[in-house]
Amino acid sequence: MKDKKGIISTGAVIGLISVLLVKYGNPANMGYCIACFLRDISGALGLHRAAVVQYIRPEIIGLVLGAFLMSFGMKEFRTRGGSSPFLRFVLGFIVMIGALMFLGCPLRMVLRMAGGDANALVGLLGFAGGIGVGILFLNKGFSLKRTYTLTSFEGFVFPSLNLGLLALLLAAPAFIFFSTEGPGSKHAPWLLALISGLIVGALAQRTRLCMVGGIRDLILFKDAYLISGFISIFAAALIGNLLITKSFHLGFSGQPVAHMDGLWNFLGMALAGWGSVLLGGCPLRQLILAGEGNIDSAITAMGMLTGAAFAHNFSLAASANGPAPNGKIAVITGLIILLVVSYFNMEKEAIKMKGDVKLEA
Repeated sequence: MKDKKGIISTGAVIGLISVLLVKYGNPANMGYCIACFLRDISGALGLHRAAVVQYIRPEIIGLVLGAFLMSFGMKEFRTRGGSSPFLRFVLGFIVMIGALMFLGCPLRMVLRMAGGDANALVGLLGFAGGIGVGILFLNKGFSLKRTYTLTSFEGFVFPSLNLGLLALLLAAPAFIFFSTEGPGSKHAPWLLALISGLIVGALAQRTRLCMVGGIRDLILFKDAYLISGFISIFAAALIGNLLITKSFHLGFSGQPVAHMDGLWNFLGMALAGWGSVLLGGCPLRQLILAGEGNIDSAITAMGMLTGAAFAHNFSLAASANGPAPNGKIAVITGLIILLVVSYFNMEKEAIKMKGDVKLEA
């Protein structure tokens, strides 16, 4: 499925599934949102106590298990890791802070645009700008170093944790929190959400779907393969919103789970885009890679989960009323940290080689 027809078909399926999940209970323009769903899971586990965003989202479980099953069946499951693990945790944390300032991951950004949310266009500009900054450092030799082959057992841990989450969702013990109001209380039936996640996870694994990779490849190589998948998601979700849910509403105001502060929508997604480039993939891609046995991506996902908990414990996340003061400080701090990480992880050999080439020229 590495031809363009395959990824366009995948995008169409994901776009339509996203609309159907909203039709059957998910929050508006939130058929899928990796950042929002990880935030809900962190709340369900008691890592934060924001009562309106607590639920174990089966879509996340399905994404990981779908990628695991597909990669295992196609003999592509490989356990590897060891590439700057703590830095990846920190970068995952920072990406989550940026996404929750915008109120959505790159995938939800596309779904918000398909629902007519003009604020998401501002987010897209920031996202592309952040990716552009990240590319500058990639061109200057940025690297998180090589990965190493690890024992197969370690690769099974992250999918197994997701099976544990599914058990907790179904058993609903007293120590798991579930929202009774707000976005966390709105969800499609668990089996529909799980099956949807399995389908999307399997398709994303086969096509290597990644929003960050799409914009990066378009800028660096003029390669539209990956970005065509997200264009297809947008088109399919737009058609679904117009014909199935009839929920398309064009404009800045009155958009569901969104705010109209353009500057912080821009900066939030710039932070998420820059951090994701350094990580080598968007939040969706990180979950898919974790399902394939990539321990570095599993650590990144744990960083995002922790970032979501911090965002709500310390009032960093935005709301429909706009960004919180603490959140603004966190985004600016995150941008500074990314600058430091980007600079100090440039390969000296790559810099020297480029300097030598300039001298010879």
